[in-house]
Amino acid sequence: MVDADGFRPNVGIVLSNSLGQVLWARRVGGRDAWQFPQGGINEDETVEQALFRELAEEVGLGAADVEILARTQGWLRYRLPRHMRRHNTRGFQGQKQKWFLLRMLCDDQAVQVNATAKPEFDDWRWVSYWYPLDQVVPFKRQVYRRALKELALHVPCAGTGAEKGAR
Repeated sequence: MVDADGFRPNVGIVLSNSLGQVLWARRVGGRDAWQFPQGGINEDETVEQALFRELAEEVGLGAADVEILARTQGWLRYRLPRHMRRHNTRGFQGQKQKWFLLRMLCDDQAVQVNATAKPEFDDWRWVSYWYPLDQVVPFKRQVYRRALKELALHVPCAGTGAEKGAR
């Protein structure tokens, strides 16, 4: 499902712990590519339904394992580099995303990045709130910056620097 401008609707997930750290996951494929969990919104689902489906598929957590703290207001867009675009999707340019900040309510052991037959991640760790900005692939960096800035006031712990509008 691609809109008239060539962007596929998607959810982005910033999962935080009680220390204000965020879950950072490594994509399967051996390229040492790390990112926040994210995924497409199907035609028959709401944004929240897609959020919980992706959360279960990518990190093995359910709705009872998290609390929604905040979400971005509008769509945040990024274009995929041409060589990364799917050849079978006419007009596809990239993703438009609604981002959610979640607080994890369960123990770390509940996170299972290999919860499905075709996992997207093979490792994960907790990192400081702003760490992903310097680590994510360049074409996603501006969307990450905008999402993290918008969500920063809702981070559960003041120790992240988020409350001061860091970066």
